[in-house]
Amino acid sequence: MSRKAWDLAFTAEPEEVGALRRIMRLHLGVWGLQDISDQAQLCVSELASNVINHVGTGTPATLKVSMNGTRVRIEVHDPDTRALPTLLDATSDAEFGRGMALVGAVSDRWGVQLQADRKITWCELPTGLPSAEGHIGGTRVNRVEALLREYSSAGKHLWLAGTGAVAVVEEAAIDVMVDVLHWLRAHGRDADEALDRAQTRYEAEAE
Repeated sequence: MSRKAWDLAFTAEPEEVGALRRIMRLHLGVWGLQDISDQAQLCVSELASNVINHVGTGTPATLKVSMNGTRVRIEVHDPDTRALPTLLDATSDAEFGRGMALVGAVSDRWGVQLQADRKITWCELPTGLPSAEGHIGGTRVNRVEALLREYSSAGKHLWLAGTGAVAVVEEAAIDVMVDVLHWLRAHGRDADEALDRAQTRYEAEAE
């Protein structure tokens, strides 16, 4: 699965935070990384809120998300190189300043990069992926991934990245299953029985 970096310009307003969280959740769904959606949404909320609280409401900012190896990297860019994030204990009674402690608690690492015209506050979340383009589903999922790539290279389907990729590859997966059923029938096997056995094994392994 190709996980292409993306970015989104936004204005640092409280009402924008919910929209950023939803967009983050949708993209992670496309990437097959739903398991870290809650942590990623929390990080997006805190990084965006940091701009609102410490740089100012209405500040133009940018959210950038990419893969750094097997980690998801979340960045928020803003134009103020003076207002650096404050790190307080997450249990502090202070009204502000706990956000980066929360980010630090759910991420592998975080930091701040200062450039001539901007500040980049970032964090990275572990995914458990075997590689940047791999899947969390284990050996079976990775074997099917390789098989579907073979079907694509044969010209039957295009291997696409982006929002529509899952639907396109699903059609290739269905073609694989249909071809297997034809193979079973050609060799005198009961395709329905094979489907029943496969379904039973799948349900047992999915529990």
